[in-house]
Amino acid sequence: MSKAKVTLIPLEDADRNQFVLDNQEAFKYGATQEFGMRDDHFEEDGEIISRDTIERAIDEENAETYRIVCDGKVVGGVVIRIDKEALQGDLDLLFVSPLAHSRGIGFAAWQAIEKMHPEIKVWETVTPYFEKRNIHFYVNRCGFHIVEFYNSHHPDPNDHEASGQAQEDSDGMFRFEKRL
Repeated sequence: MSKAKVTLIPLEDADRNQFVLDNQEAFKYGATQEFGMRDDHFEEDGEIISRDTIERAIDEENAETYRIVCDGKVVGGVVIRIDKEALQGDLDLLFVSPLAHSRGIGFAAWQAIEKMHPEIKVWETVTPYFEKRNIHFYVNRCGFHIVEFYNSHHPDPNDHEASGQAQEDSDGMFRFEKRL
């Protein structure tokens, strides 16, 4: 079997809405695989990740947003932020369509990101505690290390939105780092 060709294409404004919908579909799939339809981790209107969260990531200063294309077909997306002075990168969002899982597409996309930014010395990302696929992907495939566990007893100091009751109800997020 030949290896799929994966490329990253900058997000065009005309594709922004579809990017959000595709991201929501991928995140919902992961949560419902873990919890079934009884999931209570939704941010808004039955979505695991809200439109607002995705759009804020896209619009963040120093953000780069790409569509993941495999063999000419859009199969996912990624949002990264680059701090060239600190030589640090943040992987804000990475998703692959559930129909394209387990084909090495996410890993190929991650490799492309690292090649695009060889100057970055530390990459960071977070994922919910229940996302076993993501934890496996970041640790075993991409070489990240779990460095922190945010929860109600140890809140994320950078999450200014999750305060008060939202922080108390938080189930937890792992923070990962990859040092190059």
